Amino acid sequence: MNVNTGKAAGWRGVIDRYSEFLPVTDQTPVVTLLEGNTPLVPVPRFAAAIGAKVELFLKCEGLNPTCSFKDRGMTLAVSKAVEKGAQVIVCASTGNTSASAAAYAARAGIKCVVLLPEGNVALGKLAQALIYGAETVEVRGGFDAALNIVRELGLTGLVEVVNSVNPYRIEGQKTAAFEICDALGDAPDFHFLPVGNAGNITANWKGYREYHAAEKSDTLPKMFGWQAAGAAPIVDGHPIDNPQSVATAIRIGNPASWQGATSAVQESAGSIGKVSDDEILHAYQLLARTEGVFVEPASAAPLAGLIRCVKLDQIPAGSIIVATMTGHGLKDPDIAIKQAGVTPKRAEATLESVRAAIGL
Repeated sequence: MNVNTGKAAGWRGVIDRYSEFLPVTDQTPVVTLLEGNTPLVPVPRFAAAIGAKVELFLKCEGLNPTCSFKDRGMTLAVSKAVEKGAQVIVCASTGNTSASAAAYAARAGIKCVVLLPEGNVALGKLAQALIYGAETVEVRGGFDAALNIVRELGLTGLVEVVNSVNPYRIEGQKTAAFEICDALGDAPDFHFLPVGNAGNITANWKGYREYHAAEKSDTLPKMFGWQAAGAAPIVDGHPIDNPQSVATAIRIGNPASWQGATSAVQESAGSIGKVSDDEILHAYQLLARTEGVFVEPASAAPLAGLIRCVKLDQIPAGSIIVATMTGHGLKDPDIAIKQAGVTPKRAEATLESVRAAIGL
């Protein structure tokens, strides 16, 4: 099939491109870093390696300005906060939200405060929040405890909360579904996503429904969400007090968009499952080594889920599948180095020594 997977000329961000579908007016001051328009990358070698007779595409959201999908929602949330007159935004984060909020606050010239679960944020993400100038507070507790505090701060009227409890975040994030339909010419048969706080699966399904209603696509996909086994409250049916996973971006025990995610899979005839850390890391490394695509561990959760579905013969041959890669692999370099399991060889600075080291 013919798929437009590249960048469009003159791109000015998701608010400019999809304003007719977004809650903005001519008076909305658009705060943008030209987010969106991320590539839809075909990965036939990965599909072949897992025995999937499908057309598999990755929506590579790690190529957004702060290297995650969060920028889609943040451009709108911060734009509306500025329109409202807010001088301070605040969020709780396992990393990606804090990086995005801090960057867009800097772009807008306002203050950003981020609450992070102590010791549970990947260094690549923490580095971003710090360099963008956010006031960063580590909370002795998990993400859910931090989010509860953020919600309480929001009630004071002194700050604007930019977590996905902010409806503008979901509105911005739905633009990924628009882009997928624009690239493919229609919706895919299946859309696989990681599920942590569950805003992304909620937002993408909203986007698909709106594009379908506007007759810009003919079909709707089945939404398949994947949680980490140690942080799978939706699958397990109850909040998890101490969620655990190597995939820090989805290590969340009580998702803010729980109901939205549940509705998305029910309405689309999809499902939400869970995969182990071992399955996640296998898919993570396999993708890098078969296709040269480096993603954060959470992004590998839907790929691990796809591997399981293929083994169980749950995906019809010839299906068109999109999997969302939520963030870039450099967000969590420690995991990559550990998972690679090798260290650089040593050699003298001579041709002979290097040839011996590499076996030539």
